[in-house]
Amino acid sequence: MASFKNPSFQDRQAAAADAKQKALDQLKAKTPKDEEVLAQERAAWTAKQQKLAEDRQVKAELAAAAKAERAAAKEAAKAAEELKAARLRPATPEEMKAARDARYAARKARK
Repeated sequence: MASFKNPSFQDRQAAAADAKQKALDQLKAKTPKDEEVLAQERAAWTAKQQKLAEDRQVKAELAAAAKAERAAAKEAAKAAEELKAARLRPATPEEMKAARDARYAARKARK
């Protein structure tokens, strides 16, 4: 088995320079994209972003409508509960007298 050779500073510096040069060569080897392709990609991205924004807006409008509908249903339920409570509330003596007088007047009107 070979023993470990401790690399010197110059060896490490050369290895780093080689790695840097190799990465630079790979980057330069890439062909640049055509301007038309870039313009098409930008247009597609913009269209996608606009569609997403429209979808978010529609979703927000639906959520607002649902919230308003829930609030209206809650108000209707509250009004119905208040009406039921008013019907179940015992009548005041004045209301009882008025109802009795109305019944009496209706009886007299029938005769």
